[in-house]
Amino acid sequence: MRIGELSRRTGVSRRLLRYYEDQGLLVSARAASGQRHYNDDHVRRVELIRAFLAAGLSTRTIAEMVPCMAEPSTSKARRALVTMERERNRLSSAIDSLAVARAALDDLIDVNRNYLDEHSPVAH
Repeated sequence: MRIGELSRRTGVSRRLLRYYEDQGLLVSARAASGQRHYNDDHVRRVELIRAFLAAGLSTRTIAEMVPCMAEPSTSKARRALVTMERERNRLSSAIDSLAVARAALDDLIDVNRNYLDEHSPVAH
């Protein structure tokens, strides 16, 4: 598929797909005319890139993981694995912090709803 179809299938602009290539996150096959060609694996790769970016990973960090995104590689797996484990730990910590904040908000919501229910003119 060409870049326009990859863009349609992923919802990512052509310009952003080219940026991913410039950053080493995505590699396309090139036709003799220079046109980029992609396959279904690229759709999944773009989805992974988007998920990682949404989770706060930088393009530089994602690029460190790229060698092992398609399949494990003995020559580059150690460095990529260190990066993946570091980012997983960071995400786990962020998730834990978000869960604590959500629980605190739940408590505040309950306290304030109960207060309003008890002090509402309709309740008397």
